[in-house]
Amino acid sequence: MIRAAVLPAVGAPLEITGIELPEPGPGQVRIRLAAAGVCHSDLSLSNGTMRVPVPAVLGHEGAGTVVSVGEGVTHVAPGDGVVLNWAPSCGTCHPCSLGEVWLCVNALNGAANVHARTADGRELHPGLNVAAFAEETVVAANCVLPVPDGVPLADAALLGCAVLTGWGAVHHASRVRKGETVAVFGVGGVGLATLQAARIAGASTIVAVDVSPEKEELARAAGATEYVVASETTAREIRKLTGGHGVDVAVECVGRAVTIRTAWESTRRGGRATVVGIGGKDQQVSFHALELFHWGRTLAGCVYGNSDPAADLPVIAAHIRDGRFDLGALVTERITLDGIPGAFDAMLAGRGGRALVVF
Repeated sequence: MIRAAVLPAVGAPLEITGIELPEPGPGQVRIRLAAAGVCHSDLSLSNGTMRVPVPAVLGHEGAGTVVSVGEGVTHVAPGDGVVLNWAPSCGTCHPCSLGEVWLCVNALNGAANVHARTADGRELHPGLNVAAFAEETVVAANCVLPVPDGVPLADAALLGCAVLTGWGAVHHASRVRKGETVAVFGVGGVGLATLQAARIAGASTIVAVDVSPEKEELARAAGATEYVVASETTAREIRKLTGGHGVDVAVECVGRAVTIRTAWESTRRGGRATVVGIGGKDQQVSFHALELFHWGRTLAGCVYGNSDPAADLPVIAAHIRDGRFDLGALVTERITLDGIPGAFDAMLAGRGGRALVVF
């Protein structure tokens, strides 16, 4: 028996309870978790914004040590440090054949599998494939990547979602160029990673936007040159900070209709707005045809930072080793499994950056 955070049903409170985890079968890896980040996507799974089979063990941003491997697994061995990849690409579907591995149509097939059982025999699914809110997990071999040299194991958990997403939003989806101006909406874990990525990309003015005035220090430490407390005048304030034009690039990390619309309005004529935040179907964003023509802006979605983890992790790790990217700066609270419900409450209230479960 190991302890895990179980979502018994959509909208139900998490249960921190014991579960029975099987040994790895062919093509599987068992991992002892060192740490797991509490991401807004976990909250979206719990409240039904994103649908996965339940009951499930949540958690998708994690890192740990290989305990054992099943038949046929050769790229990792017991004792290796690994990062969990919650969206492994199949390599054969149409998006994968185009090199767009972040859009793999089979990436989440594993979420329907039976992962473990509760003490009373209920079958549990692995939320977003990897079930990281647990002392140990068993995952498919393609869900693990070796931890890059020089990256602390616990902090490496953040690479599995927040960092890849923020990095990719800047370097892949938005393609920020040196000297461009950037606005980042939402200063949570992903937003803080996005700010650091924009700084590394050489952005000149970097505007952080959040509803909380208390996050200004966090944002500036990550690279923000300006800080705006979100209001009805946010787009106007950003234009004032950029010579009346608006930013070249806006990255929305919240997933709300009003924030998406404001991010779009904050970009210059011909600017680029990238939506990272995951919103519900009730979040409807509208535009009229004339403004689309007049402003010539681009509005694009962004999945997992449009990243290829195998290719991007070594690049990001080099910046970590050289001191340009600070993983620890994303973490504002280190908690135990029992602290996850409180971390959900903090996200709903807009407090803090990333909460990290440390085992």
